[in-house]
Amino acid sequence: MNIDTIIADSGSTKTDWLVNGELRFTTQGINPIHQDDDTILAILRDELLEKNLKTHLSNFKFQISNLKSQILFYGSGVRPDQEERMVQLLATVFPHVEHIEAKSDMLGAARALCGTSPGMACILGTGANSCLYDGHDIIANTPPMGYILGDEGSGAVMGKLFLNALYKNRLSENAKEKFEQRFNITIADVIDRVYRQPMANRWLASLCPYIHEQLDQSAVEQLVVANFRNFITCNLAPYHRTDLPINAVGSVAFFFRAQLEQAAAMEGYQLGTILRSPLDVEPFSANKP
Repeated sequence: MNIDTIIADSGSTKTDWLVNGELRFTTQGINPIHQDDDTILAILRDELLEKNLKTHLSNFKFQISNLKSQILFYGSGVRPDQEERMVQLLATVFPHVEHIEAKSDMLGAARALCGTSPGMACILGTGANSCLYDGHDIIANTPPMGYILGDEGSGAVMGKLFLNALYKNRLSENAKEKFEQRFNITIADVIDRVYRQPMANRWLASLCPYIHEQLDQSAVEQLVVANFRNFITCNLAPYHRTDLPINAVGSVAFFFRAQLEQAAAMEGYQLGTILRSPLDVEPFSANKP
């Protein structure tokens, strides 16, 4: 079996891979800002190549030389100064590939959401980002600033806001006890996990499914809506394009769509396309310049 195209959409938590527009699987996230070469190469070799490609394609006697056409990698942290580095890392593992492209996950999201039409595209997952897109390139971007200084609307910030409300007694009386029993955790554990352990943003975002379960509590839903309103006012309002709908990809946008729509209406916007993953549409290669 020859592999014509591999497309990757990589966030802070996970990387979704699409092979030949059909086969999909997931590895851990790849971010060249936060990971060194050895870490990224290990993910590409051990998880992508050995665990997934060779396992899923074992019936076809997969050989690395069967992959010759192109890899399109869209990832968080793939800033212009990191593009060539990501290309070289991919080329190290896949030396026979004819074309390798590494671009930001924001451009990948814009291509998936807007195609070749102008629009406003957002990423709402573990982190958050947005851009104004002209149908070909990103023409404006509000710096997301990460979950400590920014990332309004993200899963990491949602987790942070929830824990703040929980331990400052702004939720129901038994909310803290219910949470601590569910996760077998105390406030000391929370402090340790956030301030002393690695990947605190991933852990905070991992609380989103639990937060979703608590949406029947008015205070929790208001917290979620407020997170999205902050995202809109801090990140989208600077584009001065209330005429454009809010298009978004990411698990947070997908599963909290009702709250995002409520926040958008409060700020004078409408929702457009909402996708769990950019790979849910036609391959990005269709929109390549």
